[in-house]
Amino acid sequence: MKKNKEQEIAALAGIDSEDKETDTKEAVEVKADDSDKDTKTEEEEEEEASFEEDSSASKKRRRRRKKQAPKRKPEEVNIVKELLSLIVYIGFVILICYLIITFVGCRSKVDGSSMNPTLDDGDNLWVSKISYTLGDPKRFDVIIFNYDENTTYVKRIIGLPGETVRIDEKGDIYINDKPIIDNYGKEKIYENNRGRASQPVKLGEDEYFVLGDNRNGSTDSRWASVGNVSREDIVGKAIFRIYPFSGFGRVR
Repeated sequence: MKKNKEQEIAALAGIDSEDKETDTKEAVEVKADDSDKDTKTEEEEEEEASFEEDSSASKKRRRRRKKQAPKRKPEEVNIVKELLSLIVYIGFVILICYLIITFVGCRSKVDGSSMNPTLDDGDNLWVSKISYTLGDPKRFDVIIFNYDENTTYVKRIIGLPGETVRIDEKGDIYINDKPIIDNYGKEKIYENNRGRASQPVKLGEDEYFVLGDNRNGSTDSRWASVGNVSREDIVGKAIFRIYPFSGFGRVR
């Protein structure tokens, strides 16, 4: 019986020692886990500290930049933008107008009655410059040409370069000794209004003979003060009458 009790006591002691060893192992593992947790926390704290230092440094840089940069109110910025856009717009409009007036066309005002009945005194015309950039002037075109530095005339082309023009006693016009049909003149040319065209007028390679539609009330190529019109003196072709509005339309 004693032996059996001793064996039971020894068995219980062995179980206790095993439990103690198990508890000890678990405690060691828990401590190890706790140490790992502590280590991770320290690393995280270091990372957070470095992040805070970086963010504070970046904030300081931003503050310095704000201090150094000139402060502008939103209203001032908007006004500057509007002024710049307005300047660009005005410059663009001026450029377009310059290109149109120089290369495309211009406005001209009729002064006098030399082109009656086609045009009247005070008519405003749109003159195409590009017409003669792309092609040559044609017979019966109404043109604007420079009379002198300050004056332009509006007349109708009758004779072309290289042709010979003559007006007979009846007022009929001849080109190279052949009569032309002229439906633009207000009336027949009087004998004493033939001027130098009472004799054959030979035109050069870049010269034109022009007449006003009011044939007896026009100063044109019949008179030495005007003479033959050089191609380089032609400003352009009269295309439209733009004013008065009652006469608005194509010039023929």
